Amino acid sequence: MKICSCLTMLCFLAAWAAPVFAQEDSGVQSFQQSKDSWRRKAEAGQVLTGIANKAGTDAMRNITESEQVFCYQVTNPSPAFKGYTIDGYAISAFCGIINKEIKDMIVAELFMNENNVKLDSNEDCNINPKIMLRFVRGIDNTDVLLSSPCYSFAIFYGGRAVPFNASPAEDIINAIVEPLQRNRAEFVSPALLNQLLPIGVAQNAEQRALIGQAKSGAASKPAQSWGSKPSAAPANQPRRGWNNLNLNM
Repeated sequence: MKICSCLTMLCFLAAWAAPVFAQEDSGVQSFQQSKDSWRRKAEAGQVLTGIANKAGTDAMRNITESEQVFCYQVTNPSPAFKGYTIDGYAISAFCGIINKEIKDMIVAELFMNENNVKLDSNEDCNINPKIMLRFVRGIDNTDVLLSSPCYSFAIFYGGRAVPFNASPAEDIINAIVEPLQRNRAEFVSPALLNQLLPIGVAQNAEQRALIGQAKSGAASKPAQSWGSKPSAAPANQPRRGWNNLNLNM
């Protein structure tokens, strides 16, 4: 259970989200001694062959070389669900941005440690979605769904979902899921908020105003106007252009 305490203590999220800390114990010292090995292993890209072969090279490159990792709380959507989804799962909240240290630990423990995954068998239970981690590299991304208490993870890329039995990693998955579930903010469409990053949480007064406009049905204005608005043509000037042709029909 030492890993649980260390992950909870070090799960630093976005600046607007309150970080989660746990009481210091002997596990802290253990984590400090092992985190460098996690980082070296993650940066070396030593993904288990069985995972890499099933998920694909591009999917795993997004994970191991990700530049940002976003966290979303997810659940199975009901037939009446009208909100936002990710890979078919209903987004119930945004739970932060994962820092590099925690990302390296997740990558090393779930994708590179043969003791934490059973590649030759499926977990005999129904997936219970909790957290979706979106690993972003450039404009490409790979999503990883964490299930608890049916301990497994699934890699989503290119329209495919590849599940893996992670029952030996029960403590690790709980250590990831539990603190992230405590850090939640209402998710709003990043497109609506004109955000470049897919956070989905209002960061300033302008974005909060956009949420109010959307709820009231008022149209929202773009965050930036690209180029000046062309002036209206004089009334006596003939209209030209392919969409103004008079075909006498």
